[in-house]
Parts: sequence; C-alpha cells; structure tokens
Amino acid sequence: MFDMQLPWWEFIARGAIIYCVLLLMVRISGRRTVGQFRPFDLLVVMLLSESVSNSLSGSDESVSGGLIVAATLIGLNALVGTATARSRTLAKIVDGTPVLLGRDGHIFDDARRAARVTENDIEQALHEADCSLDDVQCMFLESDGSISILKKKTAEGG
Repeated sequence: MFDMQLPWWEFIARGAIIYCVLLLMVRISGRRTVGQFRPFDLLVVMLLSESVSNSLSGSDESVSGGLIVAATLIGLNALVGTATARSRTLAKIVDGTPVLLGRDGHIFDDARRAARVTENDIEQALHEADCSLDDVQCMFLESDGSISILKKKTAEGG
C-alpha cells in the first residue's frame, strides 16, 4: 500500500510537468473553458483528468505516490496563485485579459467568434443585465468567462 514503485522525486517531476502542460492547454483552449462549464466542458475536464492519471503516477498505485502527486499539484497551484497575485504580467499570461465584444450597441462579430462566444451567450448576458443591445456602451468577455455589460448613461443621469 505504501511501497512506491518509483523514486519520490519522480512523482514531483511528473506532477510539475503535467500541471504546467495542462495549465498551458487550458489557457490556450479559451476562457469559456475556464469560466463557465457547459456539459461538454465538464466532460472534457473529466476525460482530461483520466487521461493524465497514469502519467502522474507512472502506473504506481501506492498511497504514498498518490499523496506526493496531490501535494505537488496543490503546491504548484498555490505557487501560481501567489505569483499571479504579485505580478501583473504573469497574471495576464495565466488569467488572460478582458476582450471587448461590443460598443455603442454593436457587437464585434470577429471578436465574438475568436473568443468562441455564441449569440445566445450575449443574449443571456443582456437579459441578466436587464438591457437591450441599444443600451450597451461596452460589452466585455472577462477573463473568468463571464460577460460584463456597461450600460449607456441616460439623460436623467442613470
């Protein structure tokens, strides 16, 4: 149960490599994957975890090996969180930056498609903001996957 088939340092190396590669892959795949899971996004995450499980442990099924990998992943996650909190540049690389999807009642279709945002997503955001497209001053896809809407100011000062 506790007898490891691989040296302890190999679990740390495997965990670090898989963590970095998956972070890069998730970042490249787009902010919708990170921000708002749809059923197929959740399925991808589940399959992704299964696909790398043997890579993390090297077919070692010991409790010790699993705990070393888990501690490595949690430690790396804490390290990335601390580093992104201290460095704006690193935060932009890891978390991304907001994308302008529309301005003054017009949706930028090229930006919308590039960010893989559907028209339904925009309609839902407009509904949640309780406004029409004509009321939109700016619309952003935030780095967490949500859509923010800044309404035009009205003549009454609202």
